[in-house]
Amino acid sequence: MAAFKLFSRSRRLPAALRPALDRDERVLDWARVGEGDEVLVVTDRGLWLPGEAGRLGWHDIHKAVWSGRDLAVTPAERVAERDGYLVLADGPARTYLLLDPADVPHQVRARVTRSVAYTAHHRLPAGGVRVAARRVRGVDGLTWTVRYDPGTPADDAEVVSETDRIVAAAQAGADPDL
Repeated sequence: MAAFKLFSRSRRLPAALRPALDRDERVLDWARVGEGDEVLVVTDRGLWLPGEAGRLGWHDIHKAVWSGRDLAVTPAERVAERDGYLVLADGPARTYLLLDPADVPHQVRARVTRSVAYTAHHRLPAGGVRVAARRVRGVDGLTWTVRYDPGTPADDAEVVSETDRIVAAAQAGADPDL
């Protein structure tokens, strides 16, 4: 009986606070936001944020920063779709006060990190770009994305051409900087 208690979960997400999960989606952890009745829920598929209509998939999170009290989540926003990759930008960061975070910060970090198969920053003729390949649940293969550094002219023909070359080289497993 002692072994069972060692591995059993003592915190259960109250049914009234449970988001509309998919049939086979599993809750991994959760935390109350502030002192209210809103919760942040970690599942095997993504992060359910208070006040949001749906789940933010692990591949849709650009950054997640834990301060020791606050969890700041920066989602990705689709800017454009190009041949073989998506152009993304940082959406507005959302910050949540977690007074009793349990394992939420660790779960978020581990799952966002696990979704990244490749990431590298490259200099461009004017600015720079981060190229990433992410694992997306339910999608065969990797989803390739780019995020331009602030001030990089993302629609400039030379920048687009160089980005296309860098992404193609990365997808082929070659060093894009050669």
